[in-house]
Amino acid sequence: MSQVHTLRSYVLGSWHEASSDFVPLVDPSTEEEIARASSSGIDFQSVLKYAREHGGPSLRAMTFAERAAMLKELSKALRDHRDELLELSRRNAGTTDADGAFDIDGAGGTLAYYASVGKKLGHRHALADDDGTQLAKTEAFWACHARVPRHGVAVAINAFNFPAWGLAEKAACAWLAGVPVIAKPATATAWVTERWVEILLETGVLPDGALQLICGGTGDLLSHLGSQDLLAFTGSADTALKLRGGDNLQRCSTRVNVEADSLNTAVLAPGVGPDDDLYGLFIKDVCREITQKTGQKCTAIRRIFVPRDLLDAVQHDLVVRLRKTVTGNPGDESVRMGPLATAQQLFDAEHGVDELEGDGAVKIYGSGKRCDGVGSEKGKGFFFGPVLLRLDEPVDAELVHTREVFGPVATLMPYDGKAEQAARFVALADGTLVTSVYSDDAAWLAEFTAGASPYTGRIYVGSSGSAGFGSGAALPQSQHGGPGRAGGGSELGGLAGLDPYLQRIALQGDRAVVESLLGAETEDSTTS
Repeated sequence: MSQVHTLRSYVLGSWHEASSDFVPLVDPSTEEEIARASSSGIDFQSVLKYAREHGGPSLRAMTFAERAAMLKELSKALRDHRDELLELSRRNAGTTDADGAFDIDGAGGTLAYYASVGKKLGHRHALADDDGTQLAKTEAFWACHARVPRHGVAVAINAFNFPAWGLAEKAACAWLAGVPVIAKPATATAWVTERWVEILLETGVLPDGALQLICGGTGDLLSHLGSQDLLAFTGSADTALKLRGGDNLQRCSTRVNVEADSLNTAVLAPGVGPDDDLYGLFIKDVCREITQKTGQKCTAIRRIFVPRDLLDAVQHDLVVRLRKTVTGNPGDESVRMGPLATAQQLFDAEHGVDELEGDGAVKIYGSGKRCDGVGSEKGKGFFFGPVLLRLDEPVDAELVHTREVFGPVATLMPYDGKAEQAARFVALADGTLVTSVYSDDAAWLAEFTAGASPYTGRIYVGSSGSAGFGSGAALPQSQHGGPGRAGGGSELGGLAGLDPYLQRIALQGDRAVVESLLGAETEDSTTS
């Protein structure tokens, strides 16, 4: 048995190692304990104070361009340590190389993208939000809206499934906005985050207090958040509800940005048949979104709607493709899907499939139970093969639209082929992160989009001319978030990703003075 690694937190400018109250971390392929974590001994109020008094002022003193240069260096450091992080992800999170790269490369790519965004913003400290408007007879009374950094801290609480990318989504936007970050990763996969943070700190480009890390519980951290702070949370809707209910968060109107549960949908439009390339793209994309990262993605497809006359054909073709998925220890070269991340996730997946069956769904493929994994000892590991369910009357069932099974599980259902019904079925989940739809019919797509858009944060359109990239990646150029059950929050989306960390204000006065405050040139200064 290898030596158990003790995770450390990084607080108050130094590494902190606890001495008690440890929680074990295990290799999900072998169930061997590989690390332990605890945050005992940390004064969380002091951690917040340190970020506000050190990290915040230092970041705000930098221009957008200077912060962008910092992000570029951080991205490069992650690329330089890519292989090390992939190996750690395999042990700590049970990922295959492809799934680990999805997380690690996504983190580096997000930092690099926001470095390019910041470079274009130039050497300024505030962002003009519009061109301004004259409020009186002359420009002596002028108004312009602007966004400025908030004088608080971003507490980033992340889920277990993306220990690198999940933090990068929040940190890149916060840092570019001039706000320090306190990172709290899910304990189960926190070893990846600990090393990720260590790599960033080793660059020496992060100002003191700009990044702190808590491995273990959060203690009373959230009870000390105030009006200038932000809680950015990724996880279950139930946990989000509890966090939002904090007395001080409500009293201080602390910003809370949530990305929660999501029963994402894939829709095949009518007129796309088995002989069409677009049909093949649909089958390929759906199977990838079921199995990638063992279905442990907030963007994974959980519900599949196809025209009723294509239900049997789609079922057959999905099963044929899912049969090719080899589940097991990622150390085995034949394996294409690793284990679930924790014993609790395995229990929840088994229980979730049972619940869906109890509500009328029928298993078409997969056992819905733990299985032995290729390359691992029998009886060991949190292995769970792909499961495809079928429900012939989606209107009569409730759980398929409300119970997310966070694993390689999806339910195939029919609709009448009309865009109106497809959109109405999407809406039954009461808010999702992403909806994918496959069609070349512009009129049908327009009707579907109009009906489905209020209930989802992103629509991915697969067509004969599309690149076939799929709906699963939360790319920094596009919004990541969704209404209702999905949390009601929003991350990324280009420059809009900075909004949660900035305060929007209205500046009024003489035009020359107002524009000088924003670092903008007046018309006179450009012609002199």
